[in-house]
Amino acid sequence: MLTIIIMGSPSDQPIADKITQALDEFGLPWDLRVASAHKVPQYVLEMLETYENDPRPKVYITIAGRSNALSGLIDAQVQSPVIACPPYSDKFAGGDVYSSLRMPSGVAPAVILEPANAALLAAKILSLADPDLRQRVREAQEKHRQRLLAADEAVHKKDE
Repeated sequence: MLTIIIMGSPSDQPIADKITQALDEFGLPWDLRVASAHKVPQYVLEMLETYENDPRPKVYITIAGRSNALSGLIDAQVQSPVIACPPYSDKFAGGDVYSSLRMPSGVAPAVILEPANAALLAAKILSLADPDLRQRVREAQEKHRQRLLAADEAVHKKDE
């Protein structure tokens, strides 16, 4: 199994760090790359060919904003799932996320705005072929439920 994270530029590193941290918690291997669909499209295509020739189950996570051509280009070229995790842009008040939501027909990357949730979706997809990973996903979900129940209990006790 492999999760390939492709950033559109080095400025996307903080988001990639959150994704890799979450993937590490699931025990999932990952590769981190930087490539631009606008500036080095041929390089992206060559990179994808190498990954697609790797027989392991894989998921791609893309981190690109503005026009987000990266997610669309990758999704159109691979058979594996693609998850777009576009960064929030103060400059555009988040409006550039629409470039991730509206793709041409036949191009369908999932869009997840929270980096840790992008990793969770990758883990869920890859867990279809791995019962041990499926159990780790269950455990992570239970941990989130328990945190919420503990928070409710703490709040409820304050009201008594």
